[in-house]
Amino acid sequence: MATAITPRKILVTSALPYANGSIHLGHLVEYIQTDIWVRFQKMQGNTVHYVCADDTHGTPIMLRAEKEGITPEALIEAVHKEHFADFNEFLVEFDNYYSTNAPENKVLSQGIYKKLKANGKIATKTIEQFYDPVKNMFLPDRFIKGECPKCHAKDQYGDSCEVCGATYNPTELINAYSAVSGAAPVRKETEHYFFKLSECEQFLKDWTRSGTLQGEAANKMGEWFENGLNDWDISRDAPYFGFEIPDAPGKYFYVWLDAPIGYMASFKKLCQDQGLDFDEYWGQDSKTELYHFIGKDILYFHALFWPATLEFSGYRKPTQIFAHGFLTVNGEKMSKSRGTFITARSYLDHIKNPEYLRYYYAAKLNSTMEDIDLNLEDFVARVNSDLVGKYVNIASRTAGFINKRFDGKLLIPSTHPSSVQEIKNSAKFIAEYYESRDYGKALREIMRLADLANADVAEAAPWVKAKQEGDSAKIELHWDCSSALEMFRLLSLYLKPVLPKLVGEVEKFLNIAPLTWQSVDDSFADGHQINAYQHLITRIDPKSIEAMTEVNKENLQATPTPQPHSEQRHAVHQQNEVHADLPEVEYISIDDFTKVDLRIAKIVNAEHVEGAEKLLKLTLDIGEGNPRQVFAGIKSAYDPATLVGRLTVMVANLAPRKMKFGMSEGMVLAASDENGGPFILSPDAGAQLGMRVK
Repeated sequence: MATAITPRKILVTSALPYANGSIHLGHLVEYIQTDIWVRFQKMQGNTVHYVCADDTHGTPIMLRAEKEGITPEALIEAVHKEHFADFNEFLVEFDNYYSTNAPENKVLSQGIYKKLKANGKIATKTIEQFYDPVKNMFLPDRFIKGECPKCHAKDQYGDSCEVCGATYNPTELINAYSAVSGAAPVRKETEHYFFKLSECEQFLKDWTRSGTLQGEAANKMGEWFENGLNDWDISRDAPYFGFEIPDAPGKYFYVWLDAPIGYMASFKKLCQDQGLDFDEYWGQDSKTELYHFIGKDILYFHALFWPATLEFSGYRKPTQIFAHGFLTVNGEKMSKSRGTFITARSYLDHIKNPEYLRYYYAAKLNSTMEDIDLNLEDFVARVNSDLVGKYVNIASRTAGFINKRFDGKLLIPSTHPSSVQEIKNSAKFIAEYYESRDYGKALREIMRLADLANADVAEAAPWVKAKQEGDSAKIELHWDCSSALEMFRLLSLYLKPVLPKLVGEVEKFLNIAPLTWQSVDDSFADGHQINAYQHLITRIDPKSIEAMTEVNKENLQATPTPQPHSEQRHAVHQQNEVHADLPEVEYISIDDFTKVDLRIAKIVNAEHVEGAEKLLKLTLDIGEGNPRQVFAGIKSAYDPATLVGRLTVMVANLAPRKMKFGMSEGMVLAASDENGGPFILSPDAGAQLGMRVK
């Protein structure tokens, strides 16, 4: 029997995709994860509203629109259409998909700011920033590059060094230059507005330990509390694409102030369209539930800035924040050179069926912040085995007999096989797995039950009984195939949150009402008429995977972008620069390269470094008997416990360097860009400890 469920009122959000690029397979992890959970809750009979929006403000949007010769509004409108179409085709069913550049968001953002100010949580301070004298604009940290003041690595961003992991102020960079124009920036004072996050520390310590975060996320918060919370700069100077701060001409809200308020604005629009009560869901005393699905890379904003903003502006806080890990493809970060940086549209063009990916992601996802891997070979094998070979196989082997021999009418035996009851009894456990976002456990249980159903069909052997004479064989054939379709109905119910379109076709074939979780207690009536069986799903052709990866490969040759102005050129570098977001190309000879001793190393220990925001301390074994200690700036991407035992690649002959936290005796190789990282490089299977990388 299904457990009685008390209807709940739930508001769900996914993180807002930035309106500066296409949706790719990494993005889709989150939206598919959220959509599965929302569909499950709706099947439970709960009232659920799922809202999202494009994140549309900030300097990158302004500069891209300028480069394309269009207005920022025109740019974000075009991107919004593209994003919504991609989500729609991947069956991500928003109740409202909006934009942060909306009137509702402007009103809410300015209103929240005024409340924070009235509560004494806003301060002003004169700060010194870099200013681009050519573009006449203050430069965000990521648009300033130069030499690291700690290790002197070239071409580092204005907030942190990707080589040694040091953090610093942009004004500390040596030979800094603008990534926008190439000009040498000048220092200029400006008045900025700050949210007094430091005054919210006790509230946030209590809130983050109240069950609102996963355990690993709460532990991460604890590390940040140890270092103390700094006040949060929430303003930017004109020119800037965003909302102007009330009573502060030329000052704009930093994108991270108004972006999460976009959740509220999207729901506000839904309320206006459907007559819902906004305060019922966002009022400080709300009895409804609010859940945010996010990636672990934006945990800081959602678990510190966001709840503090809500608390001190008079709104409710999230019930829980669910953070997930990153996506790797074939065990590595998505790569344009390998063709594995795949957009949603490219997948649809080649693989066609979005539910294959929904199923594979669900099979990998759990309730933790672990990264998941899309292994393309395993993807083909699992989809073909589970969905075609197990699930749909039940119907394809039995429905034809019902249609051809019995006019499409079912005959329900007085007692079903025991496997039917076992499948029904699993509803409670599968529901618990979906509720807790342990989709992998849910699908493993569903496929175990599919194996059980297939074993029943194999034992019954309807293809044998169909050749036998006599009424007894005919009745048994009718019973066996009807029972098989009852098992198929139950499995379809369990798979519906993951495969809504396919199960919709199953509902038509079985001639039944849309399945809800309560349908587990239903059963076919004797004589129920099904429709003619139509082919439901096809196997993935591995050639389509090959074609997809091939078309996504890019020739990553350097392209010219703004260079430092003449007075800077010699001081910074004499070589040509590449795209401002990529490292500078500085050619070396083969003789230089052969000096670098790259070795396969095993991470035998990994731990946090007290007082370091970006560093982990790694103990590496390269087979010499004396493990090396290396400090690596990869803390943002990894829980240290997940690194122990992994193989990576290290520079074994780098001169030891004394750092603030100890001696670093080498360097691990890692990669990153604006989409995430840094991620350590891992060798393919078969690589052995101590091997030289050639």
